[in-house]
Amino acid sequence: MRDEKKAAGCRVCKAPLPRATRGRPPAYCSRGCQAKAYRQRKRPPVAAPEAPAGPGGTRARRRREIAEAVWRIAAGRGLHEASMREIATEAGVSLRVVQYHFTGKHELLVSALRMLHEENERRARARVEALRRPDDPRALLRAILDEFLPLDEHRLMSFRVFAAYYARSLTDPELAAVFLHGDQPLEELVAAVLRGAREAGRAAPGIDPSREADLLVSGITGLGMDIVHTRRTPTSVSEVMDYHLDRLLPVGAPGA
Repeated sequence: MRDEKKAAGCRVCKAPLPRATRGRPPAYCSRGCQAKAYRQRKRPPVAAPEAPAGPGGTRARRRREIAEAVWRIAAGRGLHEASMREIATEAGVSLRVVQYHFTGKHELLVSALRMLHEENERRARARVEALRRPDDPRALLRAILDEFLPLDEHRLMSFRVFAAYYARSLTDPELAAVFLHGDQPLEELVAAVLRGAREAGRAAPGIDPSREADLLVSGITGLGMDIVHTRRTPTSVSEVMDYHLDRLLPVGAPGA
């Protein structure tokens, strides 16, 4: 083994190595080469340039792959397991590649969350647009609320990821500022559908669209968590949703 080490030469300049007197064989020919190797290890990582960011660019694809690794870790083991090194391993890339695409862990976690929101919005829009009766407020509401139930593998994964982010936000103020923002786009969308139904005479009299939207969104989130924990089945949750939709949009309403 010592002969092989000696034949390999210094790790820096490849010069012949001195004979070992005791202990492990030397790896460097001099203290100067040893110091140079140490400085190289401490030097910030430099990644090779990649294609410009774009819809199909290499950079965009790589960022997406790293974000998906965050999703898998968060959904399977929790966000506390999502260290930069663990994310790199899950994505099948080096730590340097992750550091090249994201300046730090906070940016990576926020970017991964935003990418998941964008992906869910794209999928939801496609399913809503495929409705047979897009002008039916009940069908539209049902489709919107269904997007927040773990009814397929992707939505189940998303639900677990959001739960992991929520738990992390309780002790991470920086992440909470992004995850728990003041906007309520889902509540506003549900309220808009109910408001339109009320104006068309298809809603129950006296309902408050904003308050009903708050109740529906909070309720569907809790019911979705019950499905994840197998406390309820998708069928039983569907029955609860039908009950509330019947109350808000009764079949016998004048405009129905």
